[in-house]
Amino acid sequence: MNTIGSELRLTLFGASHGPCVGAVLDGVPPGMIIDTNRIQNEVDLRKPSAGIGTPRVEEDRVEVLSGILDGRSTGAPITLMVMNHDTDSSKYERFKQVPRPGHADLTARSKYSECVDLRGGGQFSGRMTVALVAAGSIAKMLLEERGVRVAAFLRQVGPVRDTEERDVTEAILSRSNEVRAAAADVAERMKAEILQAKEDGDSVGGVVECIIDGLPMGLGEPFFDTVEGELAKMMFAVPGVKGIEFGAGFAAAGMRGSRHNDPFVLVDGKVRTSKNDAGGILGGITNGMPLVFRAAIKPTASIAKGQRSLDVISGKQTELKIEGRHDPCIAPRAVPVVEAGAALVLADLSMRGGVVD
Repeated sequence: MNTIGSELRLTLFGASHGPCVGAVLDGVPPGMIIDTNRIQNEVDLRKPSAGIGTPRVEEDRVEVLSGILDGRSTGAPITLMVMNHDTDSSKYERFKQVPRPGHADLTARSKYSECVDLRGGGQFSGRMTVALVAAGSIAKMLLEERGVRVAAFLRQVGPVRDTEERDVTEAILSRSNEVRAAAADVAERMKAEILQAKEDGDSVGGVVECIIDGLPMGLGEPFFDTVEGELAKMMFAVPGVKGIEFGAGFAAAGMRGSRHNDPFVLVDGKVRTSKNDAGGILGGITNGMPLVFRAAIKPTASIAKGQRSLDVISGKQTELKIEGRHDPCIAPRAVPVVEAGAALVLADLSMRGGVVD
């Protein structure tokens, strides 16, 4: 299925090397003020940076086909489209016979037979996330009307990790650098790690941290539609995401309960916690604290180094050299994607929970 959400439903369409990619966002309340320039600005954040990104250059101009009139939502489905221009499909036919390690070539072929579109990764490509970011920008506007801010930054690239505790304001400031780190010195070290991987003909992964503040207590639909569950489903739809953790996350396994539990306190007449190892969620429901989660992004699968693969026709092992234009690290470009996905999920849960009429 290419649709996600309950009250606010997102459907993606298109493919990496097809005429376009796009999104249909259904369920946006009528009369909402929508800044189309803001949609474009969010999409521009996903573009590759010179040196640390792919040489593929797309204008990524967002076209609004329906659902917005005179700057306001009409209540009809909002259709957003981005045309593809800078494509080169000449190198992809071979991958039906010799699948690329780390890619979906083999599994896609097993599911969709010879009809599968592997050009640029087809519907499995990160190119699809440009439409997700466009739709997510509308969800962010909807949440911001209600005092909720969603922002992400790059917590880690390879072995280079930002060890400082960050808040949503610092996450927003990460937009000032191409790596999307929360501090300039960390950005320089992360950039150096990416460039070294590129020089080695290799790639490197990273960790994106997302912070959402201003959420009311009570969002989430246990048992199976918990906040963590809904966010995890969205994040694992993003190509390259291999793990997710909330609050202390996997580090909680090494703690005792007396350390991990967050004591309740009263702040300005509201019940809060003195720390946030729970990541703003208890029992699958928001507790009023900032919601904090991290998504692990794998190294880009397409690398310049030769790799061992299998010719599935002859059954013989072979070496595969992947030509084309690829990012040495996709994690910086995943930052706005994670933000958009989180905003869509939380806007949907807000509508389901009655916070958004």
